[in-house]
Amino acid sequence: MEIPGEVLKIAEDIRTMRVRGAGRIARAAAYALKLAAQRYGGCRDAKDFIKYMKSVAEILGSTRPTAVSLHNSLRFVLSRIEREGSFDQMVERAIKAAEEFIDSSINAERRIGELGSNLLEEGDTVLTHCNSSAALSVIKTAHKRGMKLRVYATETRPKFQGLISYQDLKNAGVPVTLIPDSAVRFFMREVDKVVVGADTVTANGAVVNKVGTSLIALAAHEARVRFYVAAETYKFSPATVLGELVFIEERPPEEVLPREVFESLRVRNPAFDITPPEYIDAIITEKGVIPPKAAIMILMEEYGASLREELTKITLDIEDSAYPAALM
Repeated sequence: MEIPGEVLKIAEDIRTMRVRGAGRIARAAAYALKLAAQRYGGCRDAKDFIKYMKSVAEILGSTRPTAVSLHNSLRFVLSRIEREGSFDQMVERAIKAAEEFIDSSINAERRIGELGSNLLEEGDTVLTHCNSSAALSVIKTAHKRGMKLRVYATETRPKFQGLISYQDLKNAGVPVTLIPDSAVRFFMREVDKVVVGADTVTANGAVVNKVGTSLIALAAHEARVRFYVAAETYKFSPATVLGELVFIEERPPEEVLPREVFESLRVRNPAFDITPPEYIDAIITEKGVIPPKAAIMILMEEYGASLREELTKITLDIEDSAYPAALM
């Protein structure tokens, strides 16, 4: 079954970072699944439809392997399709589930803004990194409440996502200054709070976010500046409960240097890094402000049933293995 061109265009926009930010990526993926269901032109067979939707999800999922929000949005829609019995019910449920995810994502950002703004104080200087709609929601909500703030936004090389944050905050009337990534430690002495987003939150409370985040956390820890992460619960990775490691995506060297330059150089361009939980003061979710170590509680609440199934399956696989007793 041919994948609609509109869906492939969304996948390419995610891959090439024309769609940026974990929340926006997740919503774009859910919308792509909605379009795929609406544009389905195959036979009216439930099994064929599920196979088609899974192939669409596979294409979308391959665009950003580290963004757990993307994969959780796909999981959200697919799991609900599979609960239905007939073809018509599946198509209707796919469309409805995608709309539910998009609405819940937008509402989660609003709620995070409300909760997170309570952590800021009048006169605070806040530093943010990359372009997180959840993190910016915290800052903009505090500003709307009349709180006087100053913001430093990093450039976020090599794709300069910080410029998007700068423009967004400026348009909202928030006093904001753009700084080079390498100047973070220099400016940290002026900073009261750091608020960043997350692409993935692991079971032990570590946060995977745009490369440079861990260095900012280290500088904040050194300067005794509070470091907050704003993250919707769909960015929490259930796979990490089962011991799966988070894959760190490396992007093309063309993002760092023009091709004619880097052909004679060896260039690496990791898109993300990992900030350990001990450098994070709190994670702001739509369900509340939690310490990093409470991430496992969020995961068990959100994915408990499916995780128990996976753990049971792993246990049974081990018990049924054909290894000689001497090797066990």
